[in-house]
Amino acid sequence: MATRVAMGAVFLVLVVASSSSSPALASNEEGDALYALRTRLSDPNGVLQSWDPTLVNPCTWFHVTCDHASRVVRLDLGNSNISGSIGPELGRLVNLQYLELYRNNLIGEIPKELGNLKNLISLDLYANRLTGPIPKSLSKLNSLRFMRLNNNKLAGSIPRELTKLSNLKVIDLSNNDLCGTIPVDGPFSTFPLRSFENNNRLNGPELQGLVPYDFGC
Repeated sequence: MATRVAMGAVFLVLVVASSSSSPALASNEEGDALYALRTRLSDPNGVLQSWDPTLVNPCTWFHVTCDHASRVVRLDLGNSNISGSIGPELGRLVNLQYLELYRNNLIGEIPKELGNLKNLISLDLYANRLTGPIPKSLSKLNSLRFMRLNNNKLAGSIPRELTKLSNLKVIDLSNNDLCGTIPVDGPFSTFPLRSFENNNRLNGPELQGLVPYDFGC
């Protein structure tokens, strides 16, 4: 009898241990993060109606794409007429590769927690009403290839830390209220000036060999 009880206890421990690392649990955590975003948003067109927190995972929700392991890799809410703030919860979607929130009515600052999205390839937040600075934490997105933050109300200088993003191929920071100078190191040496136009307080590219100084910031 004691032997059966002991074996049962071991089996229970193994079940708990295996479930703690299962894709389903990861999906639940990602679903919690997405639903936290949902509570921040106004959705007059009902594009988020399928976001039901009682489901096992969010992979059946519209505008959410998962990989074969049921991990959220894409969020497509561009041009959805949603409003509200982004919030820090999205930083928990560590498997996310594409974050598409463009052409909405989003307000507030870009959360620094987006710097936790180490697998992110594309960050598209353009054509909203976002304010505040560009977070320096975005410099941790080593997989990032596309960063489009244009047509917002972002202010402050362009973080020099972004020059470390060696995989960055496209950046668009135009039509904001950025100030100071434009970095010229790393991938910034290849970006056209139109990527930074219509920022009235930007003073053009930095001069090579000189310590950058953000005039007017």
